[in-house]
Amino acid sequence: MKKTIYITLTAAVLASCGGTSTKSLEKVIASNDIEAIRAKHVEISKQHKALEMQLNSLDSVIALLDDSAKLPLVTTIQVHPQKFNHYLELQGDVMTKQNVLIYPEMAGTLNQVYVKEGQKVAKGQILASIDDGGLSNQLAQLKTQAELSRTTFERQKRLWEQNIGSEIQYLQAKTTYEAQQSAVKQMESQVAKSTIRAPFAGIIDDVIKDQGTVIAPGAGSEVFRIVNLSNMYVEVEVPESHLPNVTPGKDVKIFFPVLGDSVAAKIRETGNFINPSNRSFTAEIPVPSHDGKIKPNLTARVMINDYTSEDAILIPQSILSENAEGEQYVYLVAADSIENEPVAKKVVITTGKTQGDFVEVLSGINSGDAIIDEGARSVKEGQKVKIKNIQ
Repeated sequence: MKKTIYITLTAAVLASCGGTSTKSLEKVIASNDIEAIRAKHVEISKQHKALEMQLNSLDSVIALLDDSAKLPLVTTIQVHPQKFNHYLELQGDVMTKQNVLIYPEMAGTLNQVYVKEGQKVAKGQILASIDDGGLSNQLAQLKTQAELSRTTFERQKRLWEQNIGSEIQYLQAKTTYEAQQSAVKQMESQVAKSTIRAPFAGIIDDVIKDQGTVIAPGAGSEVFRIVNLSNMYVEVEVPESHLPNVTPGKDVKIFFPVLGDSVAAKIRETGNFINPSNRSFTAEIPVPSHDGKIKPNLTARVMINDYTSEDAILIPQSILSENAEGEQYVYLVAADSIENEPVAKKVVITTGKTQGDFVEVLSGINSGDAIIDEGARSVKEGQKVKIKNIQ
């Protein structure tokens, strides 16, 4: 039917063109007769208008009979199962349990400071000394008295063992000796407070008080800040709704915006208490020192892998649509049962978690289905489409 109409219209166009020959046109031009040339011009103009009308008729018939000229052009994505990792993104801060201020345990003048800022120190290393106000001399006297009481006790003990002397003399000597020993130990403890030592191995981050300063126990008398960067961690507040999925051992990606760097880690510990003010619990993720660039209180962006599917169906979020009932749907490409041509098929789907530009489809789509991507917003249910390419 289509071929018959095309042949008929083409013959009509050729017949209309046959009345004007190139030879007669050349004769009119060669005659140099202005009136004849003008007349020929009018004749050809009429023929040109007639041809335009015939061409418009041909275009109308072609548009009416050729369905492919009106088909929407679409692209498709063929879906296949793939591994899908969903990440919960949170904000956290770098912390360390070994970041402390060191205070003096006794009042006095800061006699000597043995370390400087940035210096590495070992646990128990002497950092500074305080004037003990004569306690060392008192300790020496107590040790002398203790030595005398020890000698007296040992002699009295030997006599008592030989049944010489009274029991009360033996007990008095023993009591005096033990009291002197206790006094020496107590004074040694007091004198030891005049020496400031490192509570753990780390780095002297700040020397707060200078040599010669009068210090005393209490707030405002900090002498040093010591930090250990080898055992740091990121602490984040996790909403309680994620309690079942955020557990120790989960993989974590940690990004430090200031450094422009990231590290991989695992959750070490989760809190056992839900904060009633914000309905969240804490999670600790250990981080390496990373060449000393990572510092306490540094801001970190934490991505916790709270869900993984080994065979998930993923589609771009941009092709999702929603109907009046709140159902989400996409268009597949199905083969028309009569002419075997691509047809748009509307499918209602159930979606799961999203990550970036993609969403997981839980039901409604199977592996190998061709989903309409570009042009999805312009097609309708059952409409024939023209496929540009299949990915």
